[in-house]
Amino acid sequence: MVLSRRDLLLAAGATAVSPPLGGLNFGPRANPVPTPAQKAWHEAELGVVFHWDLHVFDGKRYVQSQNRINPITDPNLFNPTKYDIDQWFESVKGMGARFAILTSCHETGFRLWQSDANPYCMKAIDWRGGRGDIVKDFVEACHRHDVKPGIYFGARWNSHLDFFNFRPREGATMTQAEYNRLIEAEILELCTRYGEIFEIWFDGGILAPNEGGPDVLPIFEKHQPDCLFYHSNQRRDARWGGSESGTVPYPCWANWNHERYQTGNEPPDALQVLARGVEDGRSWCPAMSDAPLRGANGRHEWFWEPDDENAVYPLESLVRMYERSVGHNSTLIMGLTPDPDGLMPEVDTQRCIEWGQAIQQKYGSPLATTEFVGRAGRLDLPRPTKIDRVIIQERIGLGHRVHEYDLFGLVPGQGWRQIGEGSAIGHKRIQIFDPVTVQALRLSVTRSVDTPVITNFSAFEATN
Repeated sequence: MVLSRRDLLLAAGATAVSPPLGGLNFGPRANPVPTPAQKAWHEAELGVVFHWDLHVFDGKRYVQSQNRINPITDPNLFNPTKYDIDQWFESVKGMGARFAILTSCHETGFRLWQSDANPYCMKAIDWRGGRGDIVKDFVEACHRHDVKPGIYFGARWNSHLDFFNFRPREGATMTQAEYNRLIEAEILELCTRYGEIFEIWFDGGILAPNEGGPDVLPIFEKHQPDCLFYHSNQRRDARWGGSESGTVPYPCWANWNHERYQTGNEPPDALQVLARGVEDGRSWCPAMSDAPLRGANGRHEWFWEPDDENAVYPLESLVRMYERSVGHNSTLIMGLTPDPDGLMPEVDTQRCIEWGQAIQQKYGSPLATTEFVGRAGRLDLPRPTKIDRVIIQERIGLGHRVHEYDLFGLVPGQGWRQIGEGSAIGHKRIQIFDPVTVQALRLSVTRSVDTPVITNFSAFEATN
């Protein structure tokens, strides 16, 4: 059932707070909804990805275009003398991230685990007598710190094997078929050795078999059925948000049309579609926002670089990033990079802690909160208060039911006044507006698919 704007506006005055939402029947499902893995990904909201590779240890500035084609001849560069992976998680826990992803391999082709399929791995170096396993250490640390573990895998570029954009370059010593079988064997190792994984992230995607690529999806689905798959033209559980700014525009829909968007055959408006989704899309594919922590002052560093501490984003920028990603119905992944000693730099860790504290201070204690089912809900404040933002959340397991809404404030002496409007809510909408003193709020859904189910409607005191 599609509720008309006129019907809902007529009903806006008859607001009521509903009983608790648990156990209620919310009617037929007429829109796409997330899988359990996608729902968990929405609810995680904030994660990190640790970038670490051989070139972190060479003392030179990273040049991606060169790193993709020029191999590092001596993997014994990898020698972190103060390695402490638990220290990395001070940053993860400090910012409030709920999942963490490790680059198990990147463009050098070096594998950060004990691979039986690929000799160019931790077995090939002197560090820890060739018995080190960073992937194992990382997953175990995730469990110790109650963080969900993810794995990032690079198949698109491999300078050691001389593969570029998934294909062998002239002079490569391995055929495409041999490379595909190697990738399959490595994915089997990663999917079976380390327990349940939250997300597998293929850097730049991965070719499907009908495109000449490896057949990794059956391996993944057999051994990691509850994991988020990102991504190939066979399956895309999430989508890139179109930039590495850590933000997406508003509105940002998780609705999507898989058949219209194919990597390698993107539509002319590809970046727009990635950023905003498709309001009436027939499938579910939420947006990922990503950015490196060291992305300020003209830098954009996914990997540690010498003398680059001034590239760490200022706190205000990170708070805005959170509001324009998580607050726009996107999951945010922040890039962190350990240094050559094997530690997170102190300035980076401190900024992550400050960021988590700022988010908690700004959004941890609402003035009032409620939930409701139906066309409209009222939120009474304890006293007339100047506010400048609200959080609105739908029951994300039911998909996007709200497609348009109006926000009203009860201004003392003036009555109800419209202070905002919007469209996509999804998992979380942080709506910021000019400060206004109100004694109550009313959220009126003016267009929806099926019955709206609002699990969180909260107001926050103005910060200035």
